[in-house]
Amino acid sequence: MAIDMDAMLAKIKDRQWALADIDWNAPGAEMITEEQRPKLKAFMADLCWIENIGARGFAALAKKAPTPTIAEIYRYFHAEEQRHANAELALMKRWGMLDDGLDPEPPEPNVNIRLAMDWLDSYADDMSLSVLGTVIPMLEVALDGALLKFLLEEVDDPVCHQVFEKINNDESRHIAVDFEVLNMVGHADLRRLAIEFVATVASPGLIIGAIMYIPLLNRIRNEIVGMGLEPERLYNAVKRFQTLGERGEFTHRVPTYQVLKRHAAAVVNPGHPYHLLANSLVWVSERYPRKLLRPIPSWFNELTHEPAA
Repeated sequence: MAIDMDAMLAKIKDRQWALADIDWNAPGAEMITEEQRPKLKAFMADLCWIENIGARGFAALAKKAPTPTIAEIYRYFHAEEQRHANAELALMKRWGMLDDGLDPEPPEPNVNIRLAMDWLDSYADDMSLSVLGTVIPMLEVALDGALLKFLLEEVDDPVCHQVFEKINNDESRHIAVDFEVLNMVGHADLRRLAIEFVATVASPGLIIGAIMYIPLLNRIRNEIVGMGLEPERLYNAVKRFQTLGERGEFTHRVPTYQVLKRHAAAVVNPGHPYHLLANSLVWVSERYPRKLLRPIPSWFNELTHEPAA
């Protein structure tokens, strides 16, 4: 059954929350063990930046939305992803993971996330709805789905659970809209979808995006395995992309969905030669000259652990 987007927008507006709704001084921060702290700090910093990648993606999607209502929904999603990043930063502050000072800043993103940010700033606004509308739900289902559930299982701090209950509720609405729009894209004329896909595949933006995306996904996989999460948990989250896509009547007609579905099949197969390529790209990206990276975008300044946000 198709989603009533007007009703969805009303629900999104009704379910807004603020960092000020959370008691950041409540007991429980002491439940983070010293053994957890170093890896959890890096994990949370990456998660914070991944949320901002999602925010930038929704900002681009808002410009391509098929209706004014969906454009407004994407603008809310953009703000919600930024709020998620700020909440995760506030948790890091609560756990003593930010540098001391009156205005501590989050750790800088790793090189793969920096490259993803560079790609989004350079190419996202020129990508078609069929491309962005497929990549964003893939990232949300695969990364958020695995990472957030892992935190809820591994971290005992009740404030963390309260925060991620709110974030998970937001993400469930994001994913519902993502796949509804993807189904709408698939309803378009097949010839137009094919021409658009061929034109996009030949573009430097998509080629660079693929080179960026493959090591980003594998780096996250390697990090969550290092945190103690079974890789099958990420694989199950990736498989969910195909499961949700198959529920749509027309989603299968979107060429980008078919490409990412096949990519997902390689990701979830530990013995697939794909992993040799992906891990090689992770190794290469670690040696990417930092001086070639663009400055961190201005929206870096919108990150804050202050509870007013």
